[in-house]
Amino acid sequence: MGGMKEKLHTGELYFPNDEEIMKEQLAYQDMLCEYNLTKPSETEKRSGMLRQMLAECGEGVYIEAPFYSNFGGRHCHFGKMVYANYHLTCVDDTHIYVGDYTMFGPNVTVATAGHPILPKLREQVYQYNMPVHIGRNCWIGAGAIILPGVSIGDNTVIGAGSVVTRDIPPDVVAFGNPCRVMREINEHDREFYFKDRRIELD
Repeated sequence: MGGMKEKLHTGELYFPNDEEIMKEQLAYQDMLCEYNLTKPSETEKRSGMLRQMLAECGEGVYIEAPFYSNFGGRHCHFGKMVYANYHLTCVDDTHIYVGDYTMFGPNVTVATAGHPILPKLREQVYQYNMPVHIGRNCWIGAGAIILPGVSIGDNTVIGAGSVVTRDIPPDVVAFGNPCRVMREINEHDREFYFKDRRIELD
């Protein structure tokens, strides 16, 4: 039996209001609060703060404020050129991994924390955490919710408003509640970017 802090990342049941955990968590949340008070024009300041806040922060990561995170981003691993629109919520009680070039629409929630179904355990405030993995070059649509333990493959698009309850493979378009694969990325997508709008780049 280790301390409660060690159980953040093992998937074991633990008490999130443990004194040692809370002390560390509040310090990270204070920094996140400062980040959310920065001005949009303070791009260099924001970049510097993100490098301090996140577990890993690749080149060109940009997170619109406000950004919400249980541990202030301390357990978020973001590759290069990750973009998050307004109100990204990372329930990062354990690790969240996001690959290069992935984009989040507004109001996306990525959750690693869960609570037992058994009522008496919830009364005792038990919690467990399972990591989330999001691949390279994904697009997570507005209002999507990604649940604990889920993995999403490279290049995949998750449609707006989806609730992702299980793993989604690479190179697909998936949406719905629960989120399911609707089709693979295909030849049509090489020719059209939206409905009948043809890709015609200079």
